[in-house]
Amino acid sequence: MDKRNLIADLRARLDDEKRALDGILARATGGNLTTGQRSLFEQHEREATALKERIEELETQVRADDAAAPMARKYAPQNGSSMPTGSAYITSEPTVYKRDAKEYSWFMDAYAVAKNNSSEARERLERNARQVTDSRNQEGRALSTTNGAAGEFVPPLWMEKDFVKLARPRRVTADVVNNAPLPPGTDVLNIPRVATGTATALQGTQNTAIQQTDMTTTSIASNVITLAGGQVVSLQLAEQSPLNIDQVILGDLAADLAVKIDTQVLSGSGSGGNATGILTLSGTGSVSFTGSDGKAFQQAVLKAIGQVFSSRFEAPDVLIVAPRRAVWLMAQQDSTGRPLLVPADNGPTNSMGVLAPKLATEGPIGRFCGLDVYIDSNIPTNLGAGTNEDRAIVMRSADLFLWESNPKFEVLPQTYAQNLSLFARAYEYLSFQAARYPGAISILSGTGMSTTL
Repeated sequence: MDKRNLIADLRARLDDEKRALDGILARATGGNLTTGQRSLFEQHEREATALKERIEELETQVRADDAAAPMARKYAPQNGSSMPTGSAYITSEPTVYKRDAKEYSWFMDAYAVAKNNSSEARERLERNARQVTDSRNQEGRALSTTNGAAGEFVPPLWMEKDFVKLARPRRVTADVVNNAPLPPGTDVLNIPRVATGTATALQGTQNTAIQQTDMTTTSIASNVITLAGGQVVSLQLAEQSPLNIDQVILGDLAADLAVKIDTQVLSGSGSGGNATGILTLSGTGSVSFTGSDGKAFQQAVLKAIGQVFSSRFEAPDVLIVAPRRAVWLMAQQDSTGRPLLVPADNGPTNSMGVLAPKLATEGPIGRFCGLDVYIDSNIPTNLGAGTNEDRAIVMRSADLFLWESNPKFEVLPQTYAQNLSLFARAYEYLSFQAARYPGAISILSGTGMSTTL
């Protein structure tokens, strides 16, 4: 790819980043970004800045090449002879694997390395790994984190972007909490915690002893768990299909990883290798909602907010609900038949809550009782005595932590060679901790959570 084509490709990517930034701002409620939105905005902003700088650099090179072209033609070698060249280095290189492109396939290159250790395929895989590393460094996130990740198995950037963009439930709650790279070389994260604090007291008279209370500490453990899945693929499909197998199979595995991660964050049992999820964590606040209308739900949410305030001494910032609870709440009316939730575009006054201009599966859909409202399709709807209840979560998102490695993908021919088959697998390591401040969470449950339209 020459420099002009590369500039055009970079400009197209820059347009994508600008649209992503505009989309985040459009979903912001009242012009304010949530923690998750702000992190995503900054990520896209860094990428856009890097693209602008690279475009300017290439445009400068193109102008210099154009200025030097007449002189180069004048002194070009004749009769097929060659000219000695000086040393050179590459400051940037085109993307190795592109969405929907059949020239090179990450899937087939990984297979070629596993099958016969192809040097050409390995070179492309390693070049892709460097590109992903550079991008991750710009985003402030490590490429590989734990348990010996292999460079040749690093997925292309577009595949990682599809991590939450296929037709499956999104990892909403997992993205709302604090996200960080998983530290290397450990299977358990131990977080120091203050058990009892120091104290002060009134000094009764001058020159007398003051209060002295020693702090005591403990720690909470967060296990590193593994999520993985695979798919047997016929060699004929991999080699002959006009479809892009990278996107069809590995993309779908990545999307299901996203669902399972979000499920661990919400509902992990804490046993049998599972993380301890928000809904199974002990010590959280609890509000029983047995009402049947929006006013009663508002009172329950306000009670949950009060529980977080009284336990954590900080304000909660999010309300996470199942889709059916969100739709039910939108249908509630006051005594005169007016909706309790109204569009923010109308400039409402004295409203219980406001809706964003558009419903969204990423980012908040509006505000309710001062909280950003998120819809998460992975919240169970079969809970409670009647196995027909969902849950609503009020929490301070900054107090919950999710550590993740990058998702890793492999293509293996072993044990399937006799069937002309390959095995594609995806896996990721993660650790989730919500027990730093259990009181930062309050959960609405009860028979009212079974009411639907």
